[in-house]
Amino acid sequence: MTNELELNQTQNTALTLQEQAGQAANAAAGGVVFADYLARKSANTIRRQAGDLTLFADFLAGVGVVAGDLQGNPQAWAGITWGLVKAFAAWQLKAGYAIASINGRLSTVKVFAGLAAMAGAITSNEIVLTRSVKGYEHKEQKHIDEKRSAAGMDTRRGAKKADPVQLTPEQAKAMESQTETPQGMRDNLMICLMANHGLRLGEVAALTVNCFDLDAGEVKFYRPKVGKTQTHKLDRVTLAAALAYLGNYAPADGVIWRASSKGGDLGNQGMTERAITKRVAYLGKRAGVAGLSAHDLRHYWATMAARHGTALDRLQDAGGWNSLAMPGRYIAAAAIANMGVKLE
Repeated sequence: MTNELELNQTQNTALTLQEQAGQAANAAAGGVVFADYLARKSANTIRRQAGDLTLFADFLAGVGVVAGDLQGNPQAWAGITWGLVKAFAAWQLKAGYAIASINGRLSTVKVFAGLAAMAGAITSNEIVLTRSVKGYEHKEQKHIDEKRSAAGMDTRRGAKKADPVQLTPEQAKAMESQTETPQGMRDNLMICLMANHGLRLGEVAALTVNCFDLDAGEVKFYRPKVGKTQTHKLDRVTLAAALAYLGNYAPADGVIWRASSKGGDLGNQGMTERAITKRVAYLGKRAGVAGLSAHDLRHYWATMAARHGTALDRLQDAGGWNSLAMPGRYIAAAAIANMGVKLE
């Protein structure tokens, strides 16, 4: 009898030690869960999520909840409930934010709430309820915006446009036909890379001299958004633009871009994404297109490629998307809906 009692006590002690070891492991993992998540994300994603969480913190402050570092400290999420998350979505809707922006911020909040739950700052029951908070479906957007407009509310608060600016081939060609100045040669290559090859703004800004093999007529570049390195065969117009600019005005090494200077000349090496964005808008306005962005040029490239018969899987690969669903979002509907449909 004594031996059985001692055996049970030994087993209970061992189980307690196992539980303690498990709890210690959870605590250690929880302490680095945010850092591990951020280490896996691109700078653009981290910056966007920081903005999302800043707005969430502003909302919380407005309802009397003082939040700490929501992006870096799991304990800052202690006391955050599913009701607050749901109220945040409704608050944005009332404030006039775009549906896509609301959904994006809601996704960010749910991601970090999940990480905080892993760190023990939010209970398992609370995180289940938080994850059940739904955003707004695309088909609901029209009805929601109609009601907000009828009530005199803004429906597009935020930086993103509701729809891309549509370019005609004539307008795109006008933007490529720049003046015979150093700036003109630079701008010509910049526009060609986005409108003829679909490069993203950040991908264009990061291009270096070593990315180009002009003898082979190719450009090799990294897509940080999807973690891919790709090579594009330059089309005739873009290759001519690259030869004109890189052969005469680009730096000998490093980033190919040089900032604008007076009189059509070029200044110091390097252009920020913001500077390129402003330049695209200026060139678009000069070609008669208001509000043009670098992303509009990528949208134009995808649309033209699709309308000329490019298969969706080829467009996915060339555009650096991870799924077939993504390129479909950038392709404008054809003017004739049944164009290309064959019944015989």
